[in-house]
Formats: sequence, C-alpha cells, structure tokens
Amino acid sequence: MLDTHQLHVFLVAAETLSFTEAARRLHMSQPSVSQHIQTLERHFDKELFIRAGRSIVLTDAGRALLPMARDIVNQSVNIEETMRSLDGEVHGHLLVGCSTTPGKYILPHLLARFHARFPKVKVSCHVAPQEQAVEMLCANEIHFSMASAPYLTCRDVEFWKYTTDPVVLIAPIDHPWARRGVIEPDDLRDGVFIMREQGSGTMATVYDGLGRAGLSPNELETLLVLGNPEAIALAVQEGLGVGFVSSIVVDKLVRDGVAVVDVRGLILERDIYIGRYAHRQVTGAQAAFWDFAREEADRHNRLDIEYSSLEESYA
Repeated sequence: MLDTHQLHVFLVAAETLSFTEAARRLHMSQPSVSQHIQTLERHFDKELFIRAGRSIVLTDAGRALLPMARDIVNQSVNIEETMRSLDGEVHGHLLVGCSTTPGKYILPHLLARFHARFPKVKVSCHVAPQEQAVEMLCANEIHFSMASAPYLTCRDVEFWKYTTDPVVLIAPIDHPWARRGVIEPDDLRDGVFIMREQGSGTMATVYDGLGRAGLSPNELETLLVLGNPEAIALAVQEGLGVGFVSSIVVDKLVRDGVAVVDVRGLILERDIYIGRYAHRQVTGAQAAFWDFAREEADRHNRLDIEYSSLEESYA
C-alpha cells in the first residue's frame, strides 16, 4: 500500500529538485529523504529521479507520478483537517506564496489577524518574485498567492483585489526636489535613480506611469539596480540618489529619513491581489482563510472611504 508520507517526500523533492533542500524543508536528514525515495522506487520498480552528483531530475515515471501524488497528498491532508475540525475548531496547514513587498508588509498583518481567530491553523509562506509566486499557484503547488500583478493567470486560478498600494518617489532630505515638494514630470530626466530590477511589481507600476506621462524609463539615469525595496529606501536615505518605492516601505522603514516628492500628474498605484487554485477541493482552513481575507479587504475599503470622507470634510 502506498505511504502518503513517502509521496509527500517525493513531491517536495520533485519541486526542489534537490534531496538536500527537500530534507531542509521537511526537517529530515538527507539520507532519510533518499531512503523514502528509494522505497517508492522499489514499490513501483521504476526510477523516479535521474541522479547526477548533487543534481536530480525527474524521469518519465517521476513526471507521470507527480500530479497523481499531489492529488493523493492533498486528499490525505483534507481528510486529516476535516476530522480534526469536527471538534468545532479549524485545523490545517496553509501554503502561501507572495511577492516581495506584499510578503513583507501586507501579508504578515493579515496572517496575524487570521491567527488570532484561527490559532490552530499553521501557515508557511514562500516569498518569491511575483512571476514565480503565480506560477507556483498555477502549478497547484501552493494554496494561495498574494502578488501585485496576476498576469500569469491560468484557467484554474481565480484572483481578486485585496488592496491598493501607492508607489511614491523619495529623495534625500537635503535634495533640491525635497525642498520644492512638487516637481514636473520633465524634471525626472535630471534625477539620478536607484531602481528595482525589471519584473518587480514596483517597476511595472513605475514604467506604466512614466509611459502615461510621456516618459521612457531609458530617459532616466540609473545609478544602481537593487533587488528589494528596503535597500532602495536606505540608499536614498544615504544620499545616493532618488527612487520609487511602496509607500508602505517608507512608512515602516525611513519615514523621517527621506522626503516624499510629488510629481505633478503622476499617479502610481498598484493593486495587490489574492489568488487561489479554483478547482481544488478546499479544506476548512483554506475556506476560512479565503473568507477571512475577503472580510479584511472589505474592512480596509470601509476605513479608506471613511478616511477620505474625513479628509474632504476638513478640506
């Protein structure tokens, strides 16, 4: 009879293509992972991986087993969680993938509130470039994804908007733009910029906004390209240049160390989405998280409307 734990070990090894990384994720020893795989191979009398030193790749048999193993493991998890939830509490383990800024500044707040209501649910997060986070969801490797651009949606995935994240231009406090407060779009050609890498949600938003303002990113002088928004914010604070970052990063990290500069007519906003694999039989924990996230989004929208109304009353 098949052992679902061995199938789970196989799935993690297939996803990571590394027995060492699979052992780390599963909190097992590498020899134990290898032993489980070998037991499965003896059971089927077929090799599941081609081993080449430290590298492994799936054989044809391994690729054939992968989707069926994933279905069996998911069903096993569903059974476990359903039976444990019969006592009235929601149990389970959620796998969430997210891009950089949502993963660091939006998702933790959501998960903290979710945990307060459902303390028996464990959550594992995979922070990755947004393209990878969405690809993992399309491959049914995770339960949910939070990203700023669900452009890789497949027919088996559904997304909805969770919140809107403004992207702002920041400058050192002693920068001439900081003293002016508001600049014209053409002034951006005179700046020295610290940028995110192409493919990030921030840069997609910036490129779109610049295009609407009649500017090409190639017209901006780029001094540095950095892989995370915190590095950009700190580099700007040190006076190396100016940059575009999420307003959340500014508030959390360098609120008093940089100046936010308005660019006349340039509105940069990116929508943050939550997605799930639509045709999976959901567990109680997965249904609870999906519904809770919608409640939180509605709550944020109400607060934003109330705040906007309050601002208008004082205008």
